[in-house]
Amino acid sequence: MGATGAAEPLHSVLWVKQQRCAVSLEPARALLRWWRSPGPGAGAPGADACSVPVSEIIAVEETDVHGKHHSSGKWQKMEKPYAFTASRPKHLLVFINPFGGKGQGKRIYERKVAPLFTLASITTDIIVTEHANQAKETLYEINIDKYDGIVSVGGDGMFSEVLHGLIGRTQRSAGVDQNHPRAVLVPSSLRIGIIPAGSTDCVCYSTVGTSDAETSALHIVVGDSLAMDVSSVHHNSTLLRYSVSLLGYGFYGDIIKDSEKKRWLGLARYDFSGLKTFLSHHCYEGTVSFLPAQHTVGSPRDRKPCRAGCFVCRQSRQQLEEEQKKALYGLEAAEDVEEWQVVCGKFLAINATNMSCACRRSPRGLSPAAHLGDGSSDLILIRKCSRFNFLRFLIRHTNQQDQFDFTFVEVYRVKKFQFTSKHMEEEDSDLKEGGKKRFGHICSSHPSCCCTVSNSSWNCDGEVLHSPAIEVRVHCQLVRLFARGIEENPKPDSHS
Repeated sequence: MGATGAAEPLHSVLWVKQQRCAVSLEPARALLRWWRSPGPGAGAPGADACSVPVSEIIAVEETDVHGKHHSSGKWQKMEKPYAFTASRPKHLLVFINPFGGKGQGKRIYERKVAPLFTLASITTDIIVTEHANQAKETLYEINIDKYDGIVSVGGDGMFSEVLHGLIGRTQRSAGVDQNHPRAVLVPSSLRIGIIPAGSTDCVCYSTVGTSDAETSALHIVVGDSLAMDVSSVHHNSTLLRYSVSLLGYGFYGDIIKDSEKKRWLGLARYDFSGLKTFLSHHCYEGTVSFLPAQHTVGSPRDRKPCRAGCFVCRQSRQQLEEEQKKALYGLEAAEDVEEWQVVCGKFLAINATNMSCACRRSPRGLSPAAHLGDGSSDLILIRKCSRFNFLRFLIRHTNQQDQFDFTFVEVYRVKKFQFTSKHMEEEDSDLKEGGKKRFGHICSSHPSCCCTVSNSSWNCDGEVLHSPAIEVRVHCQLVRLFARGIEENPKPDSHS
């Protein structure tokens, strides 16, 4: 395979100096220095060199056969870098949030990302957003067929805007009604790239393993692709939002609702609201009904995290497709007659995670073994307990101990769930009667609750949802990112 426009062909395997090389792209704070080998014999690499796939070449720098770099040498961008692989993007639409996180989005893009895109001959159309939901609105209005992908520069909120815009635009073009809870959503052909520039960057951290802007940019440049589940959240046949990371009621819902009133505190508002919510120690009464994800290969407590080339995601999707085919032809029970499970009681928190939700503060996340593309969500129920026990539970999110190893914590892997607060059940007679007819014989075994705390709110990927009654459905591998999943650190060679 040769480099387009080069004076002489490159070998099918190029060599790179081993000093400070980031073959796995994690993290990639400096470009790799590639050099052209004249062939076997003189000038061939020695023991201090390593081989890498040609598909990961970003640019080429010429040196002499001894690897000596001259001051006149410079990085040469490849005329057609995507000739190495058809999956590389050529033209991207970039949204930059200049306000999110520490307000560094524009600076991060210009200094760390734009030079890499230029080096790789990627052209871009850049939109610096000026108000909330601008990215979503723009994706509904413009012609997106000319782009090979969409890039979000900002935090999880910016990514969510792009996600909603891309999914919504795709469903509108396909004639799919998003408000129908059972609608089969159509995946978009465009991938989303995330350049982290927010306060938490949970989605980036959980899909790449780091929140390094250059690493994410290189994943975009080489055209990596990672399929990811998306959950739809409905209330009374109306779509409320989509979720890819955390959907939390109770503790996390109260935090996000309270923090919205204290934006003047900046990022400190999350710590302040977190402490206030912990001390308040409110619990909420309601009914959770869910459909177990029987198609999945793993379980929430198997200690097998989602990694690049994940077998669990691949195998689970295959089994889910087989399950859906059988249901379509009447060979297996349809969803409406499948075995639902119900849990009633008082809860400090109800969390549903489509991914580990890892971040710098919690490197293993809320559910360390959650998978990105297995068509399921990990439903975590934290029942009423003492403040001390709840603190123990929270602390385990920052260490290696099993946060589910408590009597007041339950975790299930589900593909669909519903929640109705007790107050909503009392106010909505239709829902109440439906619940009695469907689940009454199960709930009757639970003792009557006497919680007097009013309804909480839902934290949906950092946005507040006020509906106490929701229906959630996981859509398997609905979107694709410019990423490859978290890569395991290479094991050291025992002979070295």
